[in-house]
Amino acid sequence: MTTEDDFDRRIAPYRSELLAYCYRMLGTVHDAEDLVQDTYLRAWRARGQYDEARSSLRTWLYRIATNACLTALKGSGRRPLPSGLVTETDPLRPLVRGDDVPWLQPFPDALLGAGDPAGTVIDRSSLRLAFAAALQHLSARQRGALILRDVLGFTASEAAEILGATVVSVNSSLQRARARLKETGTTYECLSEPPAAEQRAWVDRYVKAFENADVESLKRLLTEDVLMEMPPMLNWFTGRENYGLFMHWVFEKSGTDWHLERIGANGQPGFAAYRRTEEGYLLHTLQVFTVTAGGISRTSVFQDPEVYASFGLPAGLDARGLPRG
Repeated sequence: MTTEDDFDRRIAPYRSELLAYCYRMLGTVHDAEDLVQDTYLRAWRARGQYDEARSSLRTWLYRIATNACLTALKGSGRRPLPSGLVTETDPLRPLVRGDDVPWLQPFPDALLGAGDPAGTVIDRSSLRLAFAAALQHLSARQRGALILRDVLGFTASEAAEILGATVVSVNSSLQRARARLKETGTTYECLSEPPAAEQRAWVDRYVKAFENADVESLKRLLTEDVLMEMPPMLNWFTGRENYGLFMHWVFEKSGTDWHLERIGANGQPGFAAYRRTEEGYLLHTLQVFTVTAGGISRTSVFQDPEVYASFGLPAGLDARGLPRG
């Protein structure tokens, strides 16, 4: 690389895929953005040490990002969702907050802009919440080995270079990671889903039923074993009837006048729910849906200011549904 401008131009296209990688490793958008920024700063400072004959620019950047992630993960606990932390609860049990838990956060699809030159290498299905939650059951190096090999398609030798390990060590970590994911009932290959248009159609119908506070219509859109969880609440439950009981409670407690704003998270459809107040509408939750051919199988409901900020959601709307202030 002969000039600083040339260096900037060559590393710029990798920012989005590095952000997705750091998110998979860490489970938090805020920290992932910080580490990508740190990765680019480290790369800039070490640009004179990069040897194009020894490794590709992409591999070199991933090694820097991986070192940053492994350092950040030292001594930190995993980021679960409630269903991976506590036993199932009754849908009418009082909500219990788990504010001391570092919860898994959703990833805004908007951060992976369609016009990004690196967008073609990002498999959005590998960002799905179920897979991101399953990765949290792995050690940091197991996560790295599995993501680099199974998701990003690096060779064993490339992954070893990135992780600063031997090929034997990487293969061992990969085998243990695959076995652990199998125990959780989740593997990268089995996370299939309908086409995006079909998913949107299911959620369109859900939105209409939600805005009408029509619990019976909501229930008809769910799979029999649907799961609902609501971090930072520890509560979670399964089953269509339990879901219906909970939604009756929601509408009784928070009213039936809602404004919903569509969002995309982790390659999945969702919406931000605003409930009616005297001043207009107040941001209540961000909801992400897992959709199968048979209906909505999982609703992950987030109530966290840091999550709202990462999606750029206004705290309140006026009576017309426009941002206040």
